[in-house]
Amino acid sequence: MSLTNPGPIDPSRAITLKVISVLVFTIMSTCIKSVSPTIPPGEAVFFRSFFALVPILAYLSYQGALAAALITSYPLGHIWRGSFGSIAMGLSFLSLGLLPLPEVIAIGYASPLLATVFASIFLGEKVRLYRWSAVMIGLVGVLIVLSPRLTFLTHSGMGGKEFIGASAVLGGAVFGAFAMVAVRKLVLVERTATIVFYFSVFTSVAALVTVPFGWVRPTIEQALILISAGVLGGIAQILLTESYRHGDTSTIAPFEYTSMLFGLAIAFFLFGELPTPIMLVGAAIVVNAGLFIIYREHQLGLERARARKVVTPQG
Repeated sequence: MSLTNPGPIDPSRAITLKVISVLVFTIMSTCIKSVSPTIPPGEAVFFRSFFALVPILAYLSYQGALAAALITSYPLGHIWRGSFGSIAMGLSFLSLGLLPLPEVIAIGYASPLLATVFASIFLGEKVRLYRWSAVMIGLVGVLIVLSPRLTFLTHSGMGGKEFIGASAVLGGAVFGAFAMVAVRKLVLVERTATIVFYFSVFTSVAALVTVPFGWVRPTIEQALILISAGVLGGIAQILLTESYRHGDTSTIAPFEYTSMLFGLAIAFFLFGELPTPIMLVGAAIVVNAGLFIIYREHQLGLERARARKVVTPQG
């Protein structure tokens, strides 16, 4: 997964870039959360996507890949990916204003679990018993995190905002999983640079549809925060892409879960949000299920590689 040609394998560099990208993405979410009481989600999506183009275009120009990134042979695929991704981003931003940051992160981990299910259904990918079991266990963990917010199940008297926030982040995870499946199809026929570029463009345009639903004029401080969120999002995407230039997916992917550590620290120091025991237990279950799926993907990849060595082109 790279915007240009893969670089030499350097696991330490790959992991460092991945962790930094996760930190930058978490800071970006913090920016969105800080203005969420007054800035509508659709408006936040626009700033996040439009200003992400600044570092992305600069990076593509530096790599000499800008012209190639504009060429697409599968525009419908970008529309599907952009549609799913736009909705997922909007729902995620809505939830940031209603729930503690660590809960949003923990429930968001449902996306790769659901992507495994959807890839099996829509792409025909083989998912065996081990991964199905991990997916089911992971989803149980998500339900544990959600349980205090589902007032119609717990009858705990929680306010409506918590339920809306929980529903939004779970919906965002579902659409995020659909977006992952769309990307899996796109990478077969499109350059990564093209996918990254058109996603930001499509999401920026799609966000404008929400203008009639109550955009507000941000203050100078809010505008700077929103612009920063967009630029940070673009930088994080570049760092993430660069990490996959220097290491295998199975090596890098587990470090996605460092976002929980960053989220817990930021939530405590900036927002005074303390994690509940239920949230920590549910998050631990989801993280371990996700790590097991990554492990199984790695093992299956090794098995396929050994099979290719045994079965030569001559038969």
